[in-house]
Amino acid sequence: MDKLEQFLTRAEALLGRLEAVLPPAMPDVEWDTAVAFRWRKRQGRGYLQPVKAISDITLDDLQNIDRQKGLIEQNTRQFVNKQPSNNVLLTGARGTGKSSLIKACLNAYAKDGLRLIEVDKDDLHDLGDIVDLISQRPERFVVFCDDLSFEEGESGYKALKVALDGSVAAQSDNVLIYATSNRRHLLPEYMSDNETYKHTSDGEIHPGEVVEEKISLSERFGLWVSFYPFKQDDYLAIVGHWLQHFGVGAAEIESARGDALVWALERGSRSGRVAWQFARDWSGRKSHA
Repeated sequence: MDKLEQFLTRAEALLGRLEAVLPPAMPDVEWDTAVAFRWRKRQGRGYLQPVKAISDITLDDLQNIDRQKGLIEQNTRQFVNKQPSNNVLLTGARGTGKSSLIKACLNAYAKDGLRLIEVDKDDLHDLGDIVDLISQRPERFVVFCDDLSFEEGESGYKALKVALDGSVAAQSDNVLIYATSNRRHLLPEYMSDNETYKHTSDGEIHPGEVVEEKISLSERFGLWVSFYPFKQDDYLAIVGHWLQHFGVGAAEIESARGDALVWALERGSRSGRVAWQFARDWSGRKSHA
């Protein structure tokens, strides 16, 4: 074996070892196969993974949140129609339909070019890469951050803050951020925060730096939509809707009211999620009775 052959053999072996440790090539995005995507990481590199099966929930399925539904649907319609629209923060009681409302809007406007990209809180620092990937696409993208909250000093907090300040809008007008949270200001609030308030000589009260920092992120969302716990009659109406969805007759729906209230009492919540769970359980047990 001459020197050239030895060199080529060693070079081939070296390339083989390098290929074993280098990150694999990311797959091309299959834009035509899905209307929803998840941002995923593989060996430190991010890519969009199509979601083949999504929830089939509709706007009509969401009961007793008409005001919230109207606000989100109107904003989404403006966005799809390339009219001015806002990033949205949905906050409030758990299980009241915040995430379901966003999924229902996707189902309503997917035919008009709306697409959804779900991003975990830990990957928010990749927002710039995501926007670069979709900025030239003809579709309209909602970046969806579900159940969002931060602890002090988390990196995703600053990344989202920068994105909402205008960097996302400056790069592309086909992207909005929709986030849901149980916390109004996305950060934990403590009694000690009140001690930072300052009183001026004329009696005015001004929040201190700690409070200002905690509200600085949430106020960057142009549209705030609050959700509240359901009253008993509202909860029972939602139970009735889902029981009807599962094919239960009116007489049986009426007889299920007592069980539905006990179910909610045991879970400490009269929410839409609890109503859905009860309807699934009750209708399933009756179908096997």
